[in-house]
Amino acid sequence: PASTQVSGQSAGSRIFASPAARVAAKEKGFELSSMVGTGPNNRVLKADVLEFVPSVAAVKEAPAAAAAPSAARASTTEPISDALYTDIPHSNIRKVTAARLSESKQTIPHYYLTMECRVDKLLKIRTELNNQADGKYKLSVNDFIVKAASAALRDVPTVNSTWMATAVRRFHNVDINVAVNTELGLFTPLVRDSDKKGLATIANQVRELADKAKKGKLQPNEFASGTFTISNLGMFGIKSFSAVINPPQAAILAVGTTESRLVPVDKPKEGAAPYETATILSVTLSCDHRVIDGAVGAEWLQRFKDYIENPLKLLL
Repeated sequence: PASTQVSGQSAGSRIFASPAARVAAKEKGFELSSMVGTGPNNRVLKADVLEFVPSVAAVKEAPAAAAAPSAARASTTEPISDALYTDIPHSNIRKVTAARLSESKQTIPHYYLTMECRVDKLLKIRTELNNQADGKYKLSVNDFIVKAASAALRDVPTVNSTWMATAVRRFHNVDINVAVNTELGLFTPLVRDSDKKGLATIANQVRELADKAKKGKLQPNEFASGTFTISNLGMFGIKSFSAVINPPQAAILAVGTTESRLVPVDKPKEGAAPYETATILSVTLSCDHRVIDGAVGAEWLQRFKDYIENPLKLLL
């Protein structure tokens, strides 16, 4: 529902907000701690205050003279419909998503690079590892993708950066957001220090965070902004797509579905067929051209492809 508080500052923590945001919140009787900031480091901006849909608990007691009839209040939180359409009020997470992605497309010069990866070795190793798991973990293709992306970010650290007014900030840690669609909206749970974690740990953490997201139980620190985002629509049969960068990050990886395809054999044996069946995965990297030049983005994809096609490297 629209009145549900989706995220905000944790109790007792310092609240980062612009002066204009503090004035606007005071005028409207809103608590800054109830809001999700769309500025740098989740800083609350004036636009966040003006667009905020507060929960009942987040609104300070208003003067009696300003109180509206209960019927009027209900009209702001309940769907409005007639014979032709239904107006569904924006939830907090929908408003935040709209603000951040609009900001991204309006301010970040996107470009896109697509590459295909052969995943037959990965699928074989995944099956072998899952057969030995004894219920301790269950690896998905996406877990390998998170690990491969983390390793590639270590190899090409320029992609693990963000644009700032006077500098490009390069992060020393690798923290990956994994996009999860829920009935409440789009959440991006955070896997911190993903480059330092094994596949089993990543698998268990991603599964736990995704489950929390779908139940609306994520804590703000569990979907804070990381340094890179992965969005996977392969389970819906989407072959490839271009994702919108999650600001203030400089890149996002869009993952499509796998498909079987005939490919030429590098060195066919005498009398053998010159073609074989391969399982191909398509990925598209969206880059901020202010931070990542085309050749750097291509280098990152090459490293990612190498890890995906040679997954034993991820186990070292």
